[in-house]
Amino acid sequence: MKMALPKYQGLGNDYLIYDPQKINLPLNEGRIRRICDRHFGAGSDGILYGPIPEGGKIRVRIFNPDGSEAEKSGNGVRIFSKYLKDAGYAAGRRFTLSTAGGDVAVEYLEDSGELLKVMMGKTTYRSSRIPVAGRDRDVIDEPMIFHGREYRVTCLSIGNPHCVIPMGTISRELACRLGPCVENSKNFPNRINMQLLKVLDRNNIAIEIYERGAGYTLASGSSSCAAASAACKLGLTDRDVTVHMPGGNLQIQILPDESVFMTGRVGSIGTMVLSDRFAQGLRLL
Repeated sequence: MKMALPKYQGLGNDYLIYDPQKINLPLNEGRIRRICDRHFGAGSDGILYGPIPEGGKIRVRIFNPDGSEAEKSGNGVRIFSKYLKDAGYAAGRRFTLSTAGGDVAVEYLEDSGELLKVMMGKTTYRSSRIPVAGRDRDVIDEPMIFHGREYRVTCLSIGNPHCVIPMGTISRELACRLGPCVENSKNFPNRINMQLLKVLDRNNIAIEIYERGAGYTLASGSSSCAAASAACKLGLTDRDVTVHMPGGNLQIQILPDESVFMTGRVGSIGTMVLSDRFAQGLRLL
C-alpha cells in the first residue's frame, strides 16, 4: 500500500498528517527528519501523528522537523482537527483533543471545519513550570542577556514554553539572528520558543517567531496565545487581541483566569503520496 500523507496549512505553517490507522511504519527521529526535509522529502514544518485513541479521547503527537516532540501547537491543533473532520473521525461541532501539553477544547465554527475556535488552556508565568533556570518566580518583564545585550523578557507556558520580547521594531532578520541564541540559552533547560512583540494598539499586536526545533516560522498559534497573554499581563493591550504575523492573523481572547481562546482558519493543500523507493528508504532508517 502506498504511504499517503495529507498536508494542511494554517497561515503558512504547514504540517503533514501521519495516521497510524493507515500507515504501519512507526516514526523515529530519522524518518521525521527525512519526511520533513524540503529538498529531499515531502517538506513541512512538522508532523502530526494520530489519531491515537486514549481513554475515550483522541490524542495527537506533534513532531518538529528536527525530530523533537513539541508539547502543543496551536496551528497543529487546528490542522489536526480539520483532518479529523475530513477523515470522518470527528462527529459533532465540539470535542476534546489531547496533546502532550494538556487537553484542548475544539469547536468547529463552519461546516467545512476550516474555521475553528480552540481553548488552548491556561498560561503560567512560574519559572519552574516553563521552565526557566534560577529561583522559582514569575518571569515577567525580567532582564536577560542575549548576544551580549540586555532585553526585558516575559516567559510563560501554555503547555509549551515561550519567551516574549517586546520591541519597538521587529523583523524576520532580527528574529533569525536572535532566535537561536534565545532558544538555546542556558536560561531555558528545555529550550524555548521566542516571539518578538510589537504593540500596534490596545487590540492589535505584531510578532515575529522563532520556534524551538523548527526555526523561523510564518505563523504560530501557541506563539500568538503567548504573545497576546504577555502583552495583556504587561498592561499593553486589552484581553481581545488580533495577532498579526507574516502568514496571517489570529484572534486571541484572554479570560481573567488566564484561559486563552484562539480563533483562526486552516486549509487543505493535498495529499503527498510517497514513492515506493522513498518509502523503502524510510524503512531503513
